[in-house]
Amino acid sequence: MATRERPLSPHLQIYTWQVQMQSSIYHRATGILLSVGALVITCGLVSLAAGPERWESFTKFAGSIPGLVVLCGFSWALSYHLINGIRHLLQDGGLGFRIPQFVRNSLISMIGSVVLTAAVWGVILARWGH
Repeated sequence: MATRERPLSPHLQIYTWQVQMQSSIYHRATGILLSVGALVITCGLVSLAAGPERWESFTKFAGSIPGLVVLCGFSWALSYHLINGIRHLLQDGGLGFRIPQFVRNSLISMIGSVVLTAAVWGVILARWGH
């Protein structure tokens, strides 16, 4: 039996970085972040049920700089995953498969998630900020 040369899969060094690749990576990463964020929300609900002392310590953490970074990151992950999920839903309907549309929609997902997160945090800080 003769051995044949089999083609190798292309490596990341061969591919040029494209916004579509970044969009796919972000979508998967935000899904993981949302799972971790759900655990943080669960901890908050458990601390609320555990009594005022536990709730106070949770809100103290949530109001600290690391807590605000976690909350802001969670809200960005939620907004990106939502907007990109809508993009995927439209693609499932047959829209946006041409490369220029795909690139445009990927950029809309990325920029739109930052704008949505900034708007949400603007309202939060205007309403309850110090």
